Amino acid sequence: MAWFQGRSDSAHNKTHKKRSRKAFSTTAATLAVTAAMLASTACTGVPSPSASGTPAGTPSATPSPSPSESVTRPGPDGTGSPAVPESPAPAPGERELGWGPQQRDEDAARAAVAKMSIEQKAGQILMPFFTGTDLAAQAAAIERLHLGGSIVMGDNVPLFADGTVDTAAMAAGIGHLHKAAKADGRTWPAVIGVDQEGGVVARLRAPLTEWPAPMSYGAAGSVGLATEGGKAMASELAGLGFTADFAPATDVTAGPQDPTIGARAMSGNADAAASLGVGFAQGMLAAGLLPSVKHFPGHGSVVVDSHENMPVQAATVAELRAKDWKPFQAAIDSGLPVIMMGHISVPAMEPGVPASLSKPSYAALRGMGFKGVAVTDALNMGAVQKQYPGDSAAPLALAAGADLLLMPGNVAAAHSALVRAVTTGAVPASRLNEAAQRVVTMMMWRARTPVPPAAAPGSGSALSQRVSAAAVTVLAGPCHGPMVPGSVRVAGGSEQDRARFAQAARAAGITIGAGPLVTLIGFGGPPATGDVVVALDAPWPLAGSAAPAKVALYGRSQEAFNALAAVLAGKAPATGKLPAAVGPYASGSGC
Repeated sequence: MAWFQGRSDSAHNKTHKKRSRKAFSTTAATLAVTAAMLASTACTGVPSPSASGTPAGTPSATPSPSPSESVTRPGPDGTGSPAVPESPAPAPGERELGWGPQQRDEDAARAAVAKMSIEQKAGQILMPFFTGTDLAAQAAAIERLHLGGSIVMGDNVPLFADGTVDTAAMAAGIGHLHKAAKADGRTWPAVIGVDQEGGVVARLRAPLTEWPAPMSYGAAGSVGLATEGGKAMASELAGLGFTADFAPATDVTAGPQDPTIGARAMSGNADAAASLGVGFAQGMLAAGLLPSVKHFPGHGSVVVDSHENMPVQAATVAELRAKDWKPFQAAIDSGLPVIMMGHISVPAMEPGVPASLSKPSYAALRGMGFKGVAVTDALNMGAVQKQYPGDSAAPLALAAGADLLLMPGNVAAAHSALVRAVTTGAVPASRLNEAAQRVVTMMMWRARTPVPPAAAPGSGSALSQRVSAAAVTVLAGPCHGPMVPGSVRVAGGSEQDRARFAQAARAAGITIGAGPLVTLIGFGGPPATGDVVVALDAPWPLAGSAAPAKVALYGRSQEAFNALAAVLAGKAPATGKLPAAVGPYASGSGC
């Protein structure tokens, strides 16, 4: 303890002033915010089964959220969410549809879908994966099956020998996919998506910016910072040709009993998860990328990982509305275009059936006012494949209410199953028409939406570090001055974690080799010992540690370690607050 410069009583819970809550307004408000963001950026350039903007129209004068705008931290009653500015009425002759597109997009999509064959319509609602880096072969599959697009997973990313992304090859490959999607006369872009959340879920790494875990935004408590982060991440992806990103996860984490989401969640408080998630998604839209809010009906409060087996959500509908569904309601009220359906059974709606294949679950989502595209989670996940093997899930998902079917195990078989189901009448032709029309409407809107110039790969590094600096949370130890002397030892983490820590420490004036022990711990490990214990992912492991100093970092990027080293050296304050309870430390704990 001699190396401490003293402790502060402020290292525990503090209650923050609650801002007045104002209901999220309609799509027009979202569009006004994103239009303003566009104006401000004219000069800017799960783990998964894989191996590894703004609308056209009159710009609004409504300013984008300030980087310093704070999300209301949960008070004793757990409430708080930001106000969204009002916006002007739609331009003459245009009618809002309750989500991003307008009536002209829907009319054009209806006309386009009416000219399609059943095979073409079935293709429009499929978004498959593929293996390897042969994007030309995937382009041929898109052309052959009239596919609406494709997802790019980690093993599809071309890499240089040093493991960095060959961005030129990636962009060229995505260009082939877009070209193939227009081979049969389509005028709208393909849905080319990726799983890029930040933290552990990132399919494209260096030279693209590495972002900390999304929980960082909850710890920082700033909607403006979340909006900036979403926009910066999306801008780099848009520059490579992506049109969609399956982020953000707006699940409300239940803490250590949540095995799947963890630090992928922004908060354990529903109102904070809602406001931060909507802000992040609006930033993505401002950069020209379609966000996907996930995973309805909420994956943060179930104890089974749907990648392996089907979780069961025992809550009542009323209980879900009061917590898990709040972020989705906020997304709907804000006019966000895509919501992902999780493979989670809710007996209160339909026992034994995952929400992604459950008609009552889609009905519940639509009953909340959702007008956009409902996409399934990956259909090759264990929760579906174990119960619905082969191609059986695809027509069931369509019949239940899905508009876009993500990652069927065999896309050709799924395509055939869809065509057969509609031809035989097992699935009404009107349901396929509706699904295809929603997808085409969204992409026609996306095609006519002006977007700012894309950002160069890696250009978000300074912002990434700013996010981590705002998130660093000290649960035990001094809140002011140096936490360690000029030399420390380091243990735990991966080899890369330790190397990054050492680089950051040296830059902050701390040498490695002697002194107090800094122990780096990831999610799921045993309680760590040391003088300073640092949780790199979700902060739950800090609950069982007896270390005199405990720090939650929520990230393993070089930028996150730079932020940590600055706090340890006393060169920067630790301003983050726990976004979820950790053992005896209540949500909101920190300096």
